[in-house]
Amino acid sequence: MKAPLRSKAKTLVKRARRLIEDDELEPAGAVVHEAVVALDKAAKKRAIHPKNAARRKSRLMGRLHKASS
Repeated sequence: MKAPLRSKAKTLVKRARRLIEDDELEPAGAVVHEAVVALDKAAKKRAIHPKNAARRKSRLMGRLHKASS
């Protein structure tokens, strides 16, 4: 049952990136948090590689930080 974890993480990352690009930073922050949790769960269950999850989280947080400044 690794596919649902991977799929949820990918969906949340896409949703967060879309919100950041649309300059909707309030909801983007909440979705980024959900995405980070989903990526951590997927990495813990080995649905994705832990370093892949770390890289995605880092890039997502970087985008959010850059958009908010």
